[in-house]
Amino acid sequence: MLLHHAFESSCARLPAKTAIVCGDERVSYAELAGRVDALASMLRVRGVERGDRVALFLDSSVEFAVAVHAVLRLGAVFMPISPLTKADKLAYMLGDTRAAALLTQARLQPVWQDALERSASVHSCVVHDAQGGRTGGDRVLGWPTGAAAVDGSRSPELIDQDLAAIIYTSGTTGVPKGVMLTHLNMCSAWRSVQAYIGFREDDVIGLALSPSFSYGLYHVLMSLGLGATLVLERSASFPVKVVENLARERVTVFPGVPTLYSAILGLSNLANYDLSALRIVTNAAAALPDEHVRRLGELLPGARLFSMYGMTECKRISFLPPEQLTIRPTSVGRGMPNQECWLVDELGRRLPNGSTGELVVRGSHVMRGYWEKPVETAERLKPGGIEGERVLYTGDIFRTDAEGWLYFVARGDDIIKSRGEKVAPREVENAIYALDGVLDCAVIGVSDELLGQAVKAFVTLKPGAAMSERDVIRHCLARLESYMAPKSVVFMDDLPRTDSGKIRKLDLR
Repeated sequence: MLLHHAFESSCARLPAKTAIVCGDERVSYAELAGRVDALASMLRVRGVERGDRVALFLDSSVEFAVAVHAVLRLGAVFMPISPLTKADKLAYMLGDTRAAALLTQARLQPVWQDALERSASVHSCVVHDAQGGRTGGDRVLGWPTGAAAVDGSRSPELIDQDLAAIIYTSGTTGVPKGVMLTHLNMCSAWRSVQAYIGFREDDVIGLALSPSFSYGLYHVLMSLGLGATLVLERSASFPVKVVENLARERVTVFPGVPTLYSAILGLSNLANYDLSALRIVTNAAAALPDEHVRRLGELLPGARLFSMYGMTECKRISFLPPEQLTIRPTSVGRGMPNQECWLVDELGRRLPNGSTGELVVRGSHVMRGYWEKPVETAERLKPGGIEGERVLYTGDIFRTDAEGWLYFVARGDDIIKSRGEKVAPREVENAIYALDGVLDCAVIGVSDELLGQAVKAFVTLKPGAAMSERDVIRHCLARLESYMAPKSVVFMDDLPRTDSGKIRKLDLR
C-alpha cells in the first residue's frame, strides 16, 4: 500500500463525514477529495510528473492536506517547509532539490517571491488566497477553486520504494539536510505507531503542531488515512485558543511538545475547561520534565500519556507505555513494533543493558538517506548485521537501565565536560523545571579556563514570577552534584527556537 491509498479509501467510505476542522471551515471527505482532484489535475497539466519534487510552503490548513495528497496522487515527492522559513533558506531548499513546483499562499509572498526569483527549476508556483487568482508572472497561478475537473489521466504506477517525501532537518547543527523517505518508510512508521497508540476512526485529533515537521505531519496522514476528524489549530502561540479548541471540538487525541505543554500548564484558568474527551496525549521532540508529567496526570486523569522519542530520519524510535510513567517518568520507553534499537560505544560495539552510548536503529522506517549528500548519509547510515543492509546511527546519547528502558542523555554534541566529569544538560534542566515559576529553560556548556567547560543556564519565567540567579543555583546545588549546578544563569523573555519549536542552543552559544 502506498502512502495516499488509505486517504483515498477514507474518502470512498466516508464521503459525508467531517475530515478537517480549521477555524470556521469544516470540510467533508467528499469535498476534500474534490479539492485534491482539482489541484492534482492542475499540476499534471503544468507538467509535474512522477519523481518531481514539489515544495509545500503552507501553514497549518486544509490546503496543506490537499497539497500533500495531490502531490502523492501524481507520484511526485512532497517537501513540507515551515511557513516561518526565511527567503534564503527557502531558496536553498528549492535549489537543493531542483523543485519543479511550489505550493504556497498569498500572505507568505514577501518570502516566496524572493526565493522564486532565485530558482531556475520551479516552473509552477500555485498560490492560495491570491487576489484575482494570478499574482503576477508566468510561473505564478491562483489555487484551483470549485469542483474538480478530473482529466481522467491514469495515476503513475509506483512501488513502495519510490520516494514519498523529502523533509528537511531543523538545522540545529548546520546546513539543513533533506531526509529522503520512501512510501515504505512512511507506511512502516505509520503502522508501528498505530500498533502501540491505537488511533481509531472515531477519534478527533487536535493538532496545534506544525504539519511541516514530522511529528505534526504524521498526524495529518494518520487522521485522514483512518477516516478520523482532524482539528487544526493555528494559534499555538496562544495556549488559551488551543485549550478552547480542545474543549469545544471534544478532541480525543492531542500530540504536543514540552514547550506547548509548558504554555498550557501555565494558564491560570485551565480548570475551567472540560477536557474529559481526551483519551490519548502524546509527547515527543524532547523529554517532558518530571513536573510536567505529574501535572498532566492530575489535569487529565482519564487520558493515557505516551512519552516518545523520534527523529526525522526514521519518524519514531521508542515509546513509554502510560502505565510505566509513575515507575520510570524520565524514560522514553523501549523500541516500537517492527524495529530493533540498541546502544553502541565509541568503537561501534553493542552495549549491554545498564550502559550509556549512542543509539542505533534498524527497521523499514529508516530513511533512504540525505538528498544528494553521500558523505553526511554515510555518517548516519552504516553497515548492519546483514550483508548489504544499513542501520541508523542517531548521534544521540542514551542510557539504559537493567531492564533495557531508554533514557535520553544528550545529543552527541551536547554533553558538557566540567571538572573532568560529564554533565547531561537534560538532567540540569529537569532540576530547574522543578522550580515554581520557571516556564522554560536551556542548559549549555561554555568555555572556562579552570573547569574546561562551565554549566550555564538560560531561564524564562512565568508571568508574575520572580527569582534571582542565586535562587536557581542554590536550588540546583541542593538536588545535583556540585559540578552539575550552573555557574551562571541568564534570564530571558524568550528562548531562541527552530521552526519546529525546539530550543536552538546554537544561538545561545
